[in-house]
Amino acid sequence: MPRPLLRRWTARLLWPFALVALLAPPALAGDGRLTVFAAASMKNALEEIATGFARDTGGEATLSFAGSSMLARQIQQGAPADLFISANPDWMDVLEADGILLADTRSDLVGNALVLVGYGGDLPPVEIGPSMDLAGMLGDGRLAMALVQAVPAGIYGKAALEALGLWSSVAPQVVQADNVRSALALVSLGEAPLGIVYATDAVADDNVSRLGTFPPDSHPPIVYPVALVADGDGALARPFLDYLRGPDARAALERQGFVVIGE
Repeated sequence: MPRPLLRRWTARLLWPFALVALLAPPALAGDGRLTVFAAASMKNALEEIATGFARDTGGEATLSFAGSSMLARQIQQGAPADLFISANPDWMDVLEADGILLADTRSDLVGNALVLVGYGGDLPPVEIGPSMDLAGMLGDGRLAMALVQAVPAGIYGKAALEALGLWSSVAPQVVQADNVRSALALVSLGEAPLGIVYATDAVADDNVSRLGTFPPDSHPPIVYPVALVADGDGALARPFLDYLRGPDARAALERQGFVVIGE
């Protein structure tokens, strides 16, 4: 894809996430609101959970989705987040080391899997392993991935391809998006024939087929930690954190394909 066209498509794909972040009002103490920063792959599940939280408590959760790296940097710079859910432990580690998280509120929330998806429905499955001819499957097309040096889904994806000995053969054809949902959208719109995303992303889009799952030992474990932000002042932050561990939230997470960690 020519670079100017790719930039236009990327901007078009990212604007809904940017709009959510720009329009999100700061959380005000005691006003029945809180601001949740969460990895883009959490979008469908968290929107359902926020609706249930509002129904059960009357509290409003403003949700801001993007790549975990972008959100962590925004929190470092003082963005008004009350609660953060990262798609990998590393970015949560960064905030914890900086003293930005509220002590004793961090825990692992869910796990996920890494999958190869293709444009269109009902495509035949493939066996993902060292013998997979991924370059041949791509032909002249692109492989959509999240940023491989910063966004967890991209980091996991590159690690898996390197472990299987496939990275060097497809690296020139990788098109990188700012978050995993934008990578998914490139495949969903037919701009890339194949993409590497989370299993939960494949569930969320009927325009793609899940072709196969990367072996768990080909990449680090995919774990989503959650924690409260120390400078957050939303009165509902702790209740929402508790709600995430409740039966309604658990059901919503499992419907989207997440594996809930702990009780």
